[in-house]
Amino acid sequence: MSKGKEYRRPRALSPLREHLRDTFWFAPTAAMVLVFVLWVGASEADSAIVRVLQDQQEFDAVDDLIRIVNDTKPVINTVSSAMMTFIGVVFSISLVAVQMASGQFTPRVVRIFVRSRITKLTFAVFLATFTLSLLVLTSFESETDPRLVTTVPFVQSVLTLLLVALSLFLFIAYVNSTLRLMRVGHVVDRITGETLRVVDRMPRGDLGGTGLAPESGRVGYSGEAGVLRDVNIARLVRAAQRQGVVLRLIPRIGDFVVPGTPLLSVHGSDQGKAPSRGALRYTVSVGVERTFHQDLGFGLRQLSDIALRALSPAVNDPTTAVQCLDRIVQLLTALAHRPLGAVGHPDGKGEVRLVQDVPDWADLVDLGFAEIRLCAVGNPQVTRRIMAGLDDLLGLVPEPRREPLLRHRERLAQAVELTVPEAAERTFALEPDRQGIG
Repeated sequence: MSKGKEYRRPRALSPLREHLRDTFWFAPTAAMVLVFVLWVGASEADSAIVRVLQDQQEFDAVDDLIRIVNDTKPVINTVSSAMMTFIGVVFSISLVAVQMASGQFTPRVVRIFVRSRITKLTFAVFLATFTLSLLVLTSFESETDPRLVTTVPFVQSVLTLLLVALSLFLFIAYVNSTLRLMRVGHVVDRITGETLRVVDRMPRGDLGGTGLAPESGRVGYSGEAGVLRDVNIARLVRAAQRQGVVLRLIPRIGDFVVPGTPLLSVHGSDQGKAPSRGALRYTVSVGVERTFHQDLGFGLRQLSDIALRALSPAVNDPTTAVQCLDRIVQLLTALAHRPLGAVGHPDGKGEVRLVQDVPDWADLVDLGFAEIRLCAVGNPQVTRRIMAGLDDLLGLVPEPRREPLLRHRERLAQAVELTVPEAAERTFALEPDRQGIG
């Protein structure tokens, strides 16, 4: 491993946490439960205040509290009746935003809206406000004699008004956040940021050129079919260290696996044995779709999909494709000097115990440029941006990584030569320009 920045293994993905982040029911339900507990505490506080004032013969103060809460009762009535309409507005905005994002960008960006914390927080606070207003209305008494009244919902009313104010501020923040996520620039920036965090969590060293010992066995996958989303690196490293072997993960993150798929190969001396099934439990997480947690290629996949949708005849938006190419070049630049293909995860003594296959440089370049290049012919704005991006990368990458870039540059030039009949137009389409047509 390199001696630079210390490498931290990524934390294992929690299936329960991922399930809760992909659902809308948990946050509102938890908020309503919490607000019920809060109401019980506020109700006890109101009763205690009235008892203290009555014990001290402060009946005028009790009467003042009664008049104050009676003034707030119409407000709370209005809140209880209007909040559900407000919730319906928020839900409608969310559905429209998701539908537009799916149609304009790609279905894979819908996860950004589904996992949006501000959206879930807004729903949760709105439902909590509605629930609290109903509970507070049950605490109002018809008795007005300060000597006979048992409770005055003063604290409850104040809490309800505070939640109403919080709901209004959250609604403003929610609308602002939703409008930002409906703009392609913010979407591709969000995708790029999550991908760069995956890059930062990658190991910063290779296998040291030592290679692996001969394979002594394999471990098959047992579980439900799905996309391999996460590997518990720390658990696998410990299991390999206890057995004195090296494990190699056969499928890559993002691959679809079915029961019986070879999952791990075991490498080591004759004394080394494969870890038991118990030691390998909960070492991989499989789901219905890819995530950013350890998936190096998922961000490039999404950017490529957005660019392809933009270049389709139905949309015909080459500027969006150029924005995606900007970010693709940014991500490939961040990966230009990273170890790719196969990376090693060491144990505490620095000895590699887990080898993980990740996309190599050629795979990532193809993922970023191949499909866009095929659809870009006839859009000089896009071809010029591709040429500029390839030239920029050629000036940054080491010599062994130049071949895929040169290959795409040559194939783009050949496609333009075959498609564009006029020489002047061909020259224009192949002139590098970072803005496409600046």
